[in-house]
This record gives sequence, structure tokens and C-alpha cells, in this order.
Amino acid sequence: MLLQHRAVWSHYGGTWGLLGGARNSGETAEQAAGREAAEEAGLESSSYTVVGRYVDDHGGWSYTTVIACSDRATLPDALTAETVEVRWVPVGRLDELPLHPGFATSWDQVLTAARASTGGREC
Repeated sequence: MLLQHRAVWSHYGGTWGLLGGARNSGETAEQAAGREAAEEAGLESSSYTVVGRYVDDHGGWSYTTVIACSDRATLPDALTAETVEVRWVPVGRLDELPLHPGFATSWDQVLTAARASTGGREC
């Protein structure tokens, strides 16, 4: 799992979560996720393949987690001020990090969606 260590000054700063942010007008969730990953960490779209999504609907607004797989664990290095570090973290070790509360709450559902998107295999 590729996680972002959020800058202390950001919303829930100092926690770990997924790269991402708000969609621009007319963007799909996949386009926004790709743009945010490139902006926040320099992650190139050629380094992953989108395989699914999980929508966390709050009635009136929602948060979409775009699920992607990569055949290489490259670490992006073009970090912005929003990002302290980007790290590959084994799924079984997520509980060792202080997670962003929203991510922590939805993690089980995201994992279920990821497994369904990949036929149960790890990316």
C-alpha cells in the first residue's frame, strides 16, 4: 500500500493516508487521483494501472478511493509541501502508523473493494 505522511500543517497533519484531494470541475475520480498523485508525489500515470474504486457516500458528498496496482514498488520523489514522505507499507503493518481518521474508518471497506477489483490477489 502506497501511503503519504501528511505535513504537520495540513488537515490531520502528521498522519498517514492516501495521496489525493478534491476533484476539479469535469474530472473523473480516476483523473483527479492521477493528478493529485502526480502533484503531491510526482507519481507517473505510467507506473500504475487503475483496477477499481471504492465510494464512501456520506449523503450529499462522497469520497472516492481509486484503487490501482503497480508491478514495481518505485518510490516517487517529487514531494510537495503537503507530503513529508511517501512509503510502501505492507497491509498487515498499517496498524503501526497513525492513520488519517477518515482513512482508518474506511480502510476495511477499501481493502474489500481492492480485493474484489483484483480477484483477491495482492497487486
